[in-house]
Amino acid sequence: MLKFCKSGTGSSAFSISLNIMTIFLRSIFVCLAFIASFSVSAQIVGKVTDAKGNSLPYVNIYLEGSYQGTTSNEEGNYELTLSKQSSYTISFQYLGYKKLSKTIQPKQFPFVLNVMLEEESISLDEVILSNTEDPAYRIIRETIAQRRENLAKISEFTADFYSRGLWHVENIPERVMGQEVGDFNGALDSTRSGIVYLSETISEIAYQHPNEFKETIIASKVSGDDNGFSFNSAQEANFSFYENSIELYSAMVSPIANNALNYYEYQLDGVFYEGNKMINKIKVIPKRPKDRVFNGYVYIVEDDWQLYGLELATNGQAIQVPMVEDLVFKQNFKYDETHDFWVKISQSIDFGFGFLGVDGDGRFIAVYSNYDFEPQFEKRSFTNEVLSFKPEANKKDSLFWKGSRPVPLTDEELNDYIRKDSIQTLRNSKPYLDSIDRKNNKPGILSLLTGYSFKNSFEKWSLNYDGPLSETRFNTVQGWNSKAGVSYYKWYDDNQTNWFRVGVNAAYGIAEDRVRFTASVSRMFNLRDRLRFSLSGGSELTQFNPSEPISPLINSVSTLFFERNYMKLYERNYAQLNYSQEVVNGLHLYAQVAYENRQAVFNNTGYTIFPQDDVQYTSNNPQLPLNEGIPGVIDHNIVKTQLSARINFGQKYFSNPEMKFNIGNEKYPELIVTFENGTSTNRSNYDFSQLRASLYQSIGLGNKGQFYYRLKGGTFFNGDGISFIDYQHFNGNQTRVGTSINYTNNFNLLPYYDLSTNSHYFEGHLEHDFRGWILGKIPGINQLNFNLIAGAHVLSIDSKKPYTEFSIGIDNLGIGKFRLLRLDYVRSYYNGVGDGAFIFGLKFLDLLD
Repeated sequence: MLKFCKSGTGSSAFSISLNIMTIFLRSIFVCLAFIASFSVSAQIVGKVTDAKGNSLPYVNIYLEGSYQGTTSNEEGNYELTLSKQSSYTISFQYLGYKKLSKTIQPKQFPFVLNVMLEEESISLDEVILSNTEDPAYRIIRETIAQRRENLAKISEFTADFYSRGLWHVENIPERVMGQEVGDFNGALDSTRSGIVYLSETISEIAYQHPNEFKETIIASKVSGDDNGFSFNSAQEANFSFYENSIELYSAMVSPIANNALNYYEYQLDGVFYEGNKMINKIKVIPKRPKDRVFNGYVYIVEDDWQLYGLELATNGQAIQVPMVEDLVFKQNFKYDETHDFWVKISQSIDFGFGFLGVDGDGRFIAVYSNYDFEPQFEKRSFTNEVLSFKPEANKKDSLFWKGSRPVPLTDEELNDYIRKDSIQTLRNSKPYLDSIDRKNNKPGILSLLTGYSFKNSFEKWSLNYDGPLSETRFNTVQGWNSKAGVSYYKWYDDNQTNWFRVGVNAAYGIAEDRVRFTASVSRMFNLRDRLRFSLSGGSELTQFNPSEPISPLINSVSTLFFERNYMKLYERNYAQLNYSQEVVNGLHLYAQVAYENRQAVFNNTGYTIFPQDDVQYTSNNPQLPLNEGIPGVIDHNIVKTQLSARINFGQKYFSNPEMKFNIGNEKYPELIVTFENGTSTNRSNYDFSQLRASLYQSIGLGNKGQFYYRLKGGTFFNGDGISFIDYQHFNGNQTRVGTSINYTNNFNLLPYYDLSTNSHYFEGHLEHDFRGWILGKIPGINQLNFNLIAGAHVLSIDSKKPYTEFSIGIDNLGIGKFRLLRLDYVRSYYNGVGDGAFIFGLKFLDLLD
């Protein structure tokens, strides 16, 4: 039952009543339209069951001699649209059951055809058994030997593609880690369970081995959002077990990969026939369960050595996504007489998940039809746009979908569409949005400390207050300090791709006894080219290294508990203008111009929780840490300009009429080139220019892990005598705590400012995450699901000897599903002196600070 807050006026109450009546009438219309469309477009309908009357889900149903077909839904129901009255032979194929073909000649439509499938009689009577080896190994070896040839047969094609995705959650808590979860736009029932995502697409796809892919979505439907664009993607569902590895975050070893015999054991369960083809049912057993492997069954056609079907499962530990509890793949293949090949016609992926009290399951199904294995691709058949939507793709009505979807909706899915489409009008109405805002806009007891937001959803604006509690920190310049701010945010479309924000912040330090104010105005125009302008100004304390390698939270702990104040600050009074835009695909431009007045600040407190006799605070001057009275900055004014270009070579992307999603391209690196210039208005010797560049790439090496590298270099023009602020500083670490996902942008033992330079420099970072390739093979250790990581780092500066680091570590540490820890041992070498230390990686801190 829907409940509404009292509006206080008769007219508002009347408008709510009208909304309810409109929704009721619309629900009746949707139901009538569904019934009418059923009688018009559902030509052959029926249900598929087993001998006991149980429904059989996702049975492949197709016309013999063609790719025209459908699939039964989770309840066993199916619909097959035919073009005319004629004689048809319809085949029903399901793994573990005998293929059934029915010849019909319907005289009127809809024609009801219910079928019952018999379980396949699987036996070993015709199999020659050996005392030394299971017969499955011979079959697997033959299939592996045929793998490249099988891949070549599907090296290029076009096809029609249908997908449907569903996420279902159960008993979701009202709050997770103190944050209100909400009701997922009305998706949850009184038990806080329900479908939170239901979407389907119909598209045309084209593929060319190894990496060329193009998908054009003809129709897209999202439950509860008339204007929504589905996130379903044919490329993301393009899993071929003929490949050596299956990319599921980690590279999973296929049971028919070249090296599969190193990872799996096999047992022949038995054989059966489809026509004159003998099908081998083979059980796949991992040698090491915690490896990057599957378990289940593969069905292989004798002599053809091709897949007939598969049922393979894995889990979150194997793919190293702890919140995933299980993941089950099912693929079905159909024999193509023209090309003498078994072709994938359907796929389902079932999964369960659970994290922080949020549990659920889901399924993605895919149906392939109308293959063309002899496409006439041209040079421009494939571009960097791998997914696009045709105009009005998200505007198709229920009649279109009823006649086009190859897999009928289940009762649960149909009811979800009807219910969410019905309440969508209500949930977007002003009375409803105002009632929700009235509830959510009530301040809490601690809002003054934690923050508060006042929202007007219908008018699309909010007023936000950021409280000081979450920003409370400690440093030796300000002592205990925090900041608070207010901001106004206005968005101009439902997806918030076009918005405006203005805000003011105030920061105060108790020991310094000073308040500093900053203000900013930002305008984002769209998410196609991400054109954005911002204007900001005020007074702030900032680190000498603008990359801020020292987390304020880590510095607070280091200062208060270990009396080590690594963070060095100066005062920046400024006005700044920023611009950013992706001018063409893969080329992002950034521009910044700022007027800055820079002043020195000093330590104002010696407070620490645990004083140590052999340690004392250093000064706030990074060049002279033992001299407290000498300023780290000579007061000066400077105009700084910075132009940057970020180039993502061969960048692939998805697009819809509202947004563009860049997905990168692992084949090529990312290049960033920056030119920076500073012109002082009162100290001419502070004028300088710097040109720098960086190159970054992440390279997947299959089941051998992931390799990362980052190379940086630069040079100064007229850099002699400039302010230390404008030196090139390097991301060091003296806290022995790491906070980044990988260590390709920092050194782990380098003091923060010891090697800062105003001359030529080069730095290189290499890291390889073996993702279980080594540790997964060691008995005992492989049960822990740890990852071995190796790294190397070098810094070369003009006229100085190089600084180097080498590291070996273990990642994916933690308890249960909380795997956000890492431990490395690092050795550094500089000027003939070596040093070593353990670095404790707290990757979750990257999200907190």
